Amino acid sequence: MALRLAVVGGGWAGLAAAVRATRAGHHVTLYEMASQLGGRARSVNAGAEVLDNGQHILIGAYARTLALMGEVGVDLAAAFHRRPLELRYPDGRGLRMPPGPAWLGFTRAVLGCQGWTGRDRRRLLFTASRWALSRFRCAPELTVAQLCRELPAAVRELLIDPLCIAALNTPAAQASAAVLLRVLRDALFGGRGSADLLLPRLPLSALLPQPAAAWLRQEGAELRLGCRVQALHRDAAGWQIDGEAFDAVVLACSAAEAARLAQPWAPAWSWHAQQLTYEPIVTVWLRCPGARLPAPMMALAEGPQAPAQFAFDLGALGVAPGLFSFVVSGARRWVDAGLQATAAAVLEQAQQAFAPATWPGTPTLLHVRAEKRATFRCTPGLDRPPPAILPRLAAAGDYVDGPYPATLEGAVRSGEAAAAVSVR
Repeated sequence: MALRLAVVGGGWAGLAAAVRATRAGHHVTLYEMASQLGGRARSVNAGAEVLDNGQHILIGAYARTLALMGEVGVDLAAAFHRRPLELRYPDGRGLRMPPGPAWLGFTRAVLGCQGWTGRDRRRLLFTASRWALSRFRCAPELTVAQLCRELPAAVRELLIDPLCIAALNTPAAQASAAVLLRVLRDALFGGRGSADLLLPRLPLSALLPQPAAAWLRQEGAELRLGCRVQALHRDAAGWQIDGEAFDAVVLACSAAEAARLAQPWAPAWSWHAQQLTYEPIVTVWLRCPGARLPAPMMALAEGPQAPAQFAFDLGALGVAPGLFSFVVSGARRWVDAGLQATAAAVLEQAQQAFAPATWPGTPTLLHVRAEKRATFRCTPGLDRPPPAILPRLAAAGDYVDGPYPATLEGAVRSGEAAAAVSVR
């Protein structure tokens, strides 16, 4: 039976829910308070430049996200620069996984890693084998730092810490070991190419929001942009949004907004959603015409005066020659210091990290942007709110209970799950 379904929120979770429900034959109305779709993963105007709201990457294991993009007409080969997982530092250290099965590639990458001793390599392979034998499970109360305390310092610095901050946006000393192990499991045992990096060649809005909007309109869904939902009401016939009747509702907005709307009908769920805490991400864009990094994505050594963990050469990705983005994850300290101080520190870090030949001129600051609630803090034993709220009322978002941290794949999976739950 076809139902009238309202999706509140047009981020990646809301778009996934809307596409899945429309595909199932339901009549979908999508509400988005902003003037454009995409949520925290969208393109924004910064003067004459169109920049992404932070630098996002995918990995080959993001099966549902890639499938959704393909379903709404995205040419994946053209949209991404795909390359084996590589953590390459400006000083030559780092590891690179060769093509082929991920677990075999990981072993070969560890054995060939620059910057580690033979003991470092053996210890990591032994520890990783032990994780595999335990099916990548551990006690829920463990932090990543506790899980990896027996690994050599060089391995933690070069591999574990950057992977943790990239995947969970939470420092290893506070991050959930159980969640990181799930990410590693899917990347290393997800099949050929599962650990590949997929670096976007297109603006974020062209990866999903715009194609999904076109697909939804073509299939008869209604999109209401610039429309904030004021109230959710429940009656004997179903649900009402600002007085308009629907059979089912998916709250795919932020946790705070979902809590506001659900509070009169599900106060316990609303309270649960409001207990989450968040970590910011700061992105700094530098311009230097004619410059080129040694690789499209470079890892950086973080330090007290070196905020960024990764740098991206947007010219090498075909986006904008001479434009570079530097990402500061787990950036609470730097947000407190102020964006101008953060940008100045990143500019100095860039000039110190890369040889003068990298910068034929002096890089200049183009833009700095902070997403203060970029992701929830992914801490051990975190109790995330469930997707099912009440009959025919569900929540979707990367914060909803699920196997992944706050990633695009987590958002898409939650949206698809909520679409199914809400129409039961």
